[in-house]
This record gives sequence, C-alpha cells and structure tokens, in this order.
Amino acid sequence: MRKFRKLVEVGPVGLQDWAEEKLSCHASQIIRYDSLPEDEDELVRRIGDADAILVRTQPAVPASVLSRCPELRYVGMCCSLYSKESANVDIGYAEKHGITVYGIRDYGDRGVTEFVIYALVRVLHGYDWPMWHSRPKELTGLRIGFVGFGTSGQMTARALKSLGARISYYARSVKPECEAEDMHFCPLHELLASSEVVITCLNKGVILLHEEEFRLLGSGKIMINTSIGPASDMDALGRWISDDSNTFIADTAGAVGDIYPDVRNRKNVLCPDASAGMTEEAYDLMSRKVLDNIEKMLSE
Repeated sequence: MRKFRKLVEVGPVGLQDWAEEKLSCHASQIIRYDSLPEDEDELVRRIGDADAILVRTQPAVPASVLSRCPELRYVGMCCSLYSKESANVDIGYAEKHGITVYGIRDYGDRGVTEFVIYALVRVLHGYDWPMWHSRPKELTGLRIGFVGFGTSGQMTARALKSLGARISYYARSVKPECEAEDMHFCPLHELLASSEVVITCLNKGVILLHEEEFRLLGSGKIMINTSIGPASDMDALGRWISDDSNTFIADTAGAVGDIYPDVRNRKNVLCPDASAGMTEEAYDLMSRKVLDNIEKMLSE
C-alpha cells in the first residue's frame, strides 16, 4: 500500500494512542500539533508541503487556506461529516482542485442514547431534579416524538421503545423498517402537538423549530436536543424555556445555543455541558474510522 509523504495533524484530533502508532504505517513523516493555530497564516505554515492533513471540528480549513497548499491531496476529518455546507473544510473547493476529503459518522451514538435515558429518568422521577409531574412517572406509555430520525435517533428510539415508550418520528422520508417496529411517521406540527417529549436529532446547522413550532409544542413538555448544534430559533426557544412548566435538556452548551449563558442556571434546564457521545468507546470507533478512510484513500 502507498504511503503519504508527509501527514500533519493541524491541531488536536482526538485519536487514540494505538491509532497514532498505526499512522506510522501510512505516512513517511508525521507532524503533530496539540494546539489550534491562531490564524490562517499559521495554519498554512503548519500544513506546509504536506500531502495529507488530519483535522477535527476546528480549525476551519477554507478555500483561502487550501489554495495556498499546492501539495495537499488529502484531508481527513476526525469528526462527523453531515454535508458539504456544514463542514469546517471547504469541500467544494477541494473537489475542484483534486483534494480528497473524507469524514466520518455514527461513532458516538450509544453515549447519546444513554444520556437521553439518564436525563429522562432523572426528570421523570425527580432524582436530584425538580420532578416533571406531582408523582414519579415511568417511560412506559410516554409519547415521545423524534424530529430527525437517522442512526442516532433510531438507536435512541429503539432503546426507549424497549422500555415501553410510544414512538413517533418526523423525517425527510418514511422509514419502512421503523414502521414495521411500530414507530410511525408523523407530520412535524402534528408530532409537536401530540408528543409529551420531543427529541431533536438533526444534522449540524439544520434549524426546524421556530415560533409557530413552539406554539404547537405548547406547555408542560420536555424537549431534548441531541444535535451537534442548536435545532431551534434562539428567541423562540428562550421564550419557551421561560415557561417553568417546560423542561429543556441538552448535553452541551453548544447544543443549547447562544442563549446558554442566560438559561444555564434555570431549574428547568438540564445541561451538564459535557459531550454525551464522546466516550472511550466512541474515541476508539472514531479512530478506527479515520484509519479506514486513510487506507481507502491510499488504496485508490
């Protein structure tokens, strides 16, 4: 198998130690940086004459950087790649100039599922948290609607269904395999009005919930955002949270959004500000997928 001539980790990428050791099989020279570059000029200097780089969600690698790195042939993203538009690498420019960009997906889903169950049980039973109703409530029979129903959403839905929850979902298309499991498609506005708990599982940068959607969602509800970033219009979400009968849950400040400093201390906002998906097992899986992409690139 071919090797890269020079591979640069342009900032912290999160690979496990065993994966870092294995990189030596795929590159004649490896340079690692454990801090982010201060600006684009520094990023260009770090890349230099490398033919391959690894990058996580930061720093951004725009066309203005790629155009100044004529030897670059491969960009490995050590993070989720959902779409060209949401990526921190200018994939459109890369494609036009012979630079291959590979990203990964579906490596932190189990941790997200565990977080959702933990948070719901904590709120429903009032374990060290204001109880949702006057008495503890089980997941059994709870009407839970998913907005977005990809890998993570389906995994979480199946886990909740196994505990007795009633599952509906809104997605770009009907999922026949899920319909066969008694999890049913529902139009967005109908889902919001009929669900007791709404879980958003959207791609980065996708905002589906605005003022009208929160009006339909109404009061006395629980909303959990498991998306990488916000899934809601900030002003509308802030007004919904101001109603103490509602409960908002997210794992990180980034998933809450710009209003996080204003709502973080509210008794109806549960946010530990720690990425639920990034477990030891997730780092292992992420590392394997990054190496798989490198091997794929070198074998082509």
